[in-house]
Amino acid sequence: QMITNVSHCLPEMVVNLMFLLQVIKVYSEDNTSKAVEVPSDVTAQDVCQLFVLKNHCIDDHAWTLFEHLSHLGIERALEDHEYVMEVLSSWAMDTDSRLYFRKNYAKYEFFRKPLDFFPDHMVSISSETNGMVDHCDLIQTFLNSSTCPEIHGYLHAKEQSRKSWKKSYFVLRRSGLYFSNKGTSKEPRHLQFFADFSDSDVYTVLAAKKLHGAPTEFGFCVKSTKCSSARDLKLLCADDEQTRTCWITAMRLLKFGMQLYQNFIQPHQKQKASPMRSISENSLVAMDFSGQKSRVIENPSEVLSVAVEEGLSWRRKSCHRLSGHGSPSTAQSSVLNIAIHVAQPWFHGKLSREESHRLIAQQGLIDGVFLLRDSQSNPKTFVLSLCYMQKIKHFQILPVDDEGELFYSLDDGQTRFTDLIQLVDFYQLNRGVLPCKLRHHCARITL
Repeated sequence: QMITNVSHCLPEMVVNLMFLLQVIKVYSEDNTSKAVEVPSDVTAQDVCQLFVLKNHCIDDHAWTLFEHLSHLGIERALEDHEYVMEVLSSWAMDTDSRLYFRKNYAKYEFFRKPLDFFPDHMVSISSETNGMVDHCDLIQTFLNSSTCPEIHGYLHAKEQSRKSWKKSYFVLRRSGLYFSNKGTSKEPRHLQFFADFSDSDVYTVLAAKKLHGAPTEFGFCVKSTKCSSARDLKLLCADDEQTRTCWITAMRLLKFGMQLYQNFIQPHQKQKASPMRSISENSLVAMDFSGQKSRVIENPSEVLSVAVEEGLSWRRKSCHRLSGHGSPSTAQSSVLNIAIHVAQPWFHGKLSREESHRLIAQQGLIDGVFLLRDSQSNPKTFVLSLCYMQKIKHFQILPVDDEGELFYSLDDGQTRFTDLIQLVDFYQLNRGVLPCKLRHHCARITL
């Protein structure tokens, strides 16, 4: 009788085990994929941690899971706390929907630099605070359930069941997104409901002009979790990247509120508890040890020349040591210096200008996101692609020949580097001729 009872329970135990563990497939940017077994209550952050460990990545808290819906031409970054299986359960069976694992440096940047994300002309404060709020407290008003900044401005909206787009004045409040049917009037009788976010998410539209005939490429949309058809999307389009980023960020904050702040501070709290000490670049000081007493170098131009000279002397010593051990001679070391950058994660080889734009935009349009690549117009030169003020700028790195020695320079030879690694190291600590320091390199991994 006991044996009968146990065998009767076995199917139920198997079902429970199947429910607890699920197999998901995750893609990297080069479209390699890996299937992993995860618990049914796994979060996006859990999956990222798993792939960080499996691929021996440096965990800088920027790794993110993206939901990519190819049939709709849209994608969004999953919030760290979201349950992955809930997201997957909303996918239609016959569609090409994927999870991507990649960097997203802009994920929580609005907590650090809110004014970069919320320009003055798009923000006003709701009546509950009588219009009075310090800009430093802008994010706090989003997180506080009793207050909310009002986001407003013009957007293009695709008209339902039509191919045409109409430009209207939109207003985002805690109760939802509205548009005015009378100019810029915010009177209740002139505001028409457009969408709310209780059971919807905001996505970036990847090819707004091509797929939907949008007036610009800065498309985004509000998609219900139950919707799987393109005709059910509430499509919007901004005139520039800053405007689109402002709307999307505000919608994320309205939907998830304090949970986003918890996601942001959680890894930093873990770091404080860790015995490992992190050194900020701001704590690095230039010192002069040449005299009897050491001194702090405060003159910026002197700091620049000392850093370059120190780097050059270090490289010369390295080359000398190699030559002394029967390894590359001076002539051969210049060849070595040319190729040494190839293995660096920030170097992307024969990447086109358009592809570099796409890669940087995917990994976060914040100041200092960068990559290096071969120049397509001049095979002997390289290009530094750098994001600044939500725009991507390109700087040519030119070879400089000085009495048979090859150097690289961004400023017509005034500041010279023996190889690209030294150049990147320098501009990570010094702005120099660039609009900002190099902060985050675009990384591609193979799963």
